[in-house]
Amino acid sequence: MNFKHWLVCLFTAASAFLFHQQAAAQEQFPSGQIRLVLGFPPGATTDAVARLLGQRLATQMNVPVVVENRTGANGNIAAEFVAKSKPNGYTLLFNTVTVVLGAAAGQKTGFDVLKDFSPVSRVASSPNLIVLHPSVPADNVPQFLAWVKAGGGKLAYSSAGTGSPSHIGMELLLQAHNLSAVHVPYKGAGPALIDVVSGQIPFTMAGQSGVIPMLKDRRVKVVGITSLRRSPLLPDVPALAESMPGFEVVVWLGVMAPAGTPQPVIGRLNTEIGKAMQDAEMRKRLATEGADPGTSTPEEYATYLRGELDRWTVVFKNAGIKLDD
Repeated sequence: MNFKHWLVCLFTAASAFLFHQQAAAQEQFPSGQIRLVLGFPPGATTDAVARLLGQRLATQMNVPVVVENRTGANGNIAAEFVAKSKPNGYTLLFNTVTVVLGAAAGQKTGFDVLKDFSPVSRVASSPNLIVLHPSVPADNVPQFLAWVKAGGGKLAYSSAGTGSPSHIGMELLLQAHNLSAVHVPYKGAGPALIDVVSGQIPFTMAGQSGVIPMLKDRRVKVVGITSLRRSPLLPDVPALAESMPGFEVVVWLGVMAPAGTPQPVIGRLNTEIGKAMQDAEMRKRLATEGADPGTSTPEEYATYLRGELDRWTVVFKNAGIKLDD
């Protein structure tokens, strides 16, 4: 046997071994408990959706799926923990749009969102609403924008915090119309919305689940929703995309694994998440949380992450938004 032939045989044997190892990993996974880690506290929409998904996956895969809340730093603590976990599919990140916001703002984090994770699938998205105090003289988006313009940059709006989706979403809307307003950050969506209800702040951007009860009681009014289509929960509220084609600001949710997780494991997880999100009861319960199910391939999710990072980098730069390291 000459040297060239020996190398061919060696390469063939190595390839066969790798194939069988990957097949074995796919057949054996999962054989134990899976942790679904998220960076936000219990009670929020993100936590509710994570728990619904975890319950469904546990039933389908016949293993315990535990939701673990590692809060702090706008989700970055949980993301860093998962990025540094063993890449075997048993520790996963249930992430939101916040996973790209730190990098978009130039913030130093303990992970690289594009290099330290293997995207598994998008899961769902939840749109925001343009919420006004009833005293604001606007009943639709054009009137609202005209009112903000007349305010000359002196009107104030609240958000769940600097760099939060409600903050950057409002900035994107204002930038699109060459408008400005005074940003008042709060520690969470609840307090930001409460001060709009009380009239201390005239407007905000907030999620459906917290707003709908107040809207029914006429304590606030809503002029638009930031999804591409109207929400089944609020069919009379127009999507901003109806007058601003392509405009979308949603809090998207997804699942990622540490970089280096075997592709057969990623594939199995992707398949199981897709199956879970097609379950009729799952979709019904998501609707009550104001979330729209929507899965993807790992490759589609990776492309989406890159696009979101690019988009929000521009918004942060144009608005001069800085986040504390």
